[in-house]
Amino acid sequence: KGTQLLALARTKAQELGIDTKNVKMEPLIQAIQVKEGNDSCFRKKDTCAELKCCWQLSCKADMV
Repeated sequence: KGTQLLALARTKAQELGIDTKNVKMEPLIQAIQVKEGNDSCFRKKDTCAELKCCWQLSCKADMV
């Protein structure tokens, strides 16, 4: 699951022009969120109301 998520994040980051070298998964996903105009909240919050986030299943925040 973690390896697949990282591969997905790297692919998405490369499509957005984000450098993926030596970047761990959480900061990489947060950089993607910023590039897409969202808060860089991946795994930073205990609760979340962002229903359209494609990372929510892996984030582990409780959806409200």
